[in-house]
Amino acid sequence: MILSSFRGPVAGLSRLGNGVAIGANVIGTLVVLGLVAIVNFDVVARGMFNAPFLGAVEVVQFSMVLIVFLQLPDVVRVNRLMRSDGFLVLIGGRYPRVASVMRRVIDAVSSVFMVLIAIAIWPEFTEMWETKDYFGVPGVFTAPWWPIKLVIFLSASLCTVIFLLKVLALTDKPDNVSVPEHKDAQ
Repeated sequence: MILSSFRGPVAGLSRLGNGVAIGANVIGTLVVLGLVAIVNFDVVARGMFNAPFLGAVEVVQFSMVLIVFLQLPDVVRVNRLMRSDGFLVLIGGRYPRVASVMRRVIDAVSSVFMVLIAIAIWPEFTEMWETKDYFGVPGVFTAPWWPIKLVIFLSASLCTVIFLLKVLALTDKPDNVSVPEHKDAQ
């Protein structure tokens, strides 16, 4: 547990981090909608006019990475990151403090991995920024690599902060997210 004097700053940082994570998730969702529009345009143009969108494959590749890393911080925020909590749930009923410590250790280790991802991707971002390297087929469709690298760096950095705030949180139980599919079961 952290000292109660840190409760306010941790709560403020949590609200800020949560807001940024939600905003990134919204942008990721808009990228999904844009991707749906592009794929539908390609299908219609290919079928009806025999004129496919030539950059469809590149746009899909570019968009998939953006979607994953834009939505990752929100997934971390709402405790939906894929991991097996079965053991924590099993011991949590009988030994809640042990489960709480284990959950904090898992979050701390996760934050270390996110820091490593951010550290590893930063040189790639700076190199792509300086060289103006791109992917795609010249003359057909090209896009710069640096936006992807920047999104990966920012996402990993935000995930690091969210995991660390979970470690520092004063609650012993993880936040349960109330989502529509679980309201009927309660």
